[in-house]
Amino acid sequence: MSELLKIEGLTKAYPGVVANDGVGFSVRPGEVHALLGENGAGKSTLVKMIYGLVKPDAGTMHFAGAPYAPTDPRAARTAGVAMVFQHFSLFEALNVAENVALGMENPPPMRQLSGKIREISKAYGLPLDPARLVGDLSAGERQRVEIVRCLLQDPKLLIMDEPTSVLTPQEVDILFHTLRKLSSEGTAILYISHKLEEIRALCEGATILRGGKVVGSCNPREKTARELAEMMVGAELKVTDRAERSFGEVVLKATGLSLPPMSQFGPALKDVGFELHAGEVLGIGGVAGNGQEELLATLSGEKPSIPGTVTLMGKDISSLGPNGRRAMGLLAAPEERLGHAAVPAMSLIENAILTGTMRKPLTKNGFVDQAAAKRFADEIIAAFDVRTPGSHVAARALSGGNLQKYVIGREVLQNPAVLIVNQPTWGVDAAAAAAIRQALLDLAAKGAAVIAISQDLDELMEIADNFAALNEGKLSAPRPTQGLTIEEIGLMLGGAHGMQEATA
Repeated sequence: MSELLKIEGLTKAYPGVVANDGVGFSVRPGEVHALLGENGAGKSTLVKMIYGLVKPDAGTMHFAGAPYAPTDPRAARTAGVAMVFQHFSLFEALNVAENVALGMENPPPMRQLSGKIREISKAYGLPLDPARLVGDLSAGERQRVEIVRCLLQDPKLLIMDEPTSVLTPQEVDILFHTLRKLSSEGTAILYISHKLEEIRALCEGATILRGGKVVGSCNPREKTARELAEMMVGAELKVTDRAERSFGEVVLKATGLSLPPMSQFGPALKDVGFELHAGEVLGIGGVAGNGQEELLATLSGEKPSIPGTVTLMGKDISSLGPNGRRAMGLLAAPEERLGHAAVPAMSLIENAILTGTMRKPLTKNGFVDQAAAKRFADEIIAAFDVRTPGSHVAARALSGGNLQKYVIGREVLQNPAVLIVNQPTWGVDAAAAAAIRQALLDLAAKGAAVIAISQDLDELMEIADNFAALNEGKLSAPRPTQGLTIEEIGLMLGGAHGMQEATA
């Protein structure tokens, strides 16, 4: 069989937008095939149609030589298509075997299923204990649960959406070993990722989408990451300009900063300490769930801290809430865009007001100045190339990447003395990611201090002057990024505290 999956003329339209416009491509058995494109290019809609979550308006699909039109994910799984989503669909209060059983049509008795899980996980190098609570697992281990659940279905095609965004370098190696083994056994893999070096290392074919249409195909191994990115955006990419800069005085200092867990399975912050200088970018890496949200919450003022543990420009701000800290120049952008950084049903103007009133003249005599608020929202949209019909549009109507640009822009344009961002380019395409990283570097060049909390190590190595790792709520001593190897960073992320002493 030359083609396992063949798609022709696949089209899907929503009010005001054509998500997929006559898309066609094919995947062979055993091929690792990449889907590349900017945010909003149509990748998610396309794989949802393949997996039976969305019904196409036009076009045909063939799978294993037969017409294929799944009415729901169950039909797709029955045909031999499995999918591991970017956001895991697991219940933390259940153990591994119970979670796997929930994803099966007719699960065997639990003891028998546990044996199968051990067998599959050992065969594919994905060590798992069926009896462990999911809430106690690392992000990499949770992904293994999702993959093993798929493998128990013996799929012919495995779809993976941003599979490495929450993994350490060592966990990425384990995943790639598994995917290559699956490929060698004839399983086709459809792979979505914004990490282009991964695409080059893993994939042998790629289909590039732009504006819902196929604009090209290639062998990624024959292209540079920059060439792939430029095929995606249809233009030449700007190179990140990292201007030489010197650090100023300490502007933010944490000493003995601790915080109880924010959720049942979350970590406690344990005696966190660091000094951040004006003009410095401090990169904080960590696998998801190791205290990133807790750190941002206590530094931003969302969660109170013990007096004397946080100082801003020499003043104790431990008792101040978010607005008090914003007024003094400490701003933050959390990881969760919709619901935390922005209110989904509110317009972009209203979302600008949410955080802008402390540092921008957006009120007059105690009332919101609508004209000033609209000017601020329009300024963000123009400065950060936010693709939207206008500032009147609701936040939830924007693609993830465009909303991220808006959220980051909203904070950057308030001229903070300190900006703390968690996952600044989460799920953002190459062009948007480059723009956001450049904005953070430009901010630091003007003398602001920046903390970038990210699971993207390449990103931190590109923009950060110093690097520290979060592991189970503990922060390592910051080390200069220059000269740090990926192996050293991976060990730091895994909690090898012997590696974390700051260099003299």
